[in-house]
Amino acid sequence: MLTLEEYRTIIEELMDELPEEFFRDLNGGVIVSEALAIPDYARGGDIFTMGQYLVYSGMRQIVMFKGSFDRVHPGADKEEARALLRAVLRHEFRHHLESLGGVHYSKSLLAEDAQKKAAYLERYKGSDVKTP
Repeated sequence: MLTLEEYRTIIEELMDELPEEFFRDLNGGVIVSEALAIPDYARGGDIFTMGQYLVYSGMRQIVMFKGSFDRVHPGADKEEARALLRAVLRHEFRHHLESLGGVHYSKSLLAEDAQKKAAYLERYKGSDVKTP
């Protein structure tokens, strides 16, 4: 399992790979949380939030959740972690760029995420399973 410092270092290195323009108006920056983040719609303790793009009170921010990463990928070495975190971080940056560009149509990442959420919830339709 990565230490908090290793996790932060990988995130910083991955941010260095991105063009400066990607950070425009990301005034809350990219922060690392040690939290285990469980979506409010989780039903079986089988889904965790790895990263999140937030827009609130004029702030735009990306949060990367180390606790969730540790739960989902406990045995990841540094190179595996780098590849996995690259995908999560770029996913969150895509949310940021689409938000800045006003992209809210059927091809947006928001639409894709909503479809995945609906498919997840469909699996639990009629079930009494709740988040632990």
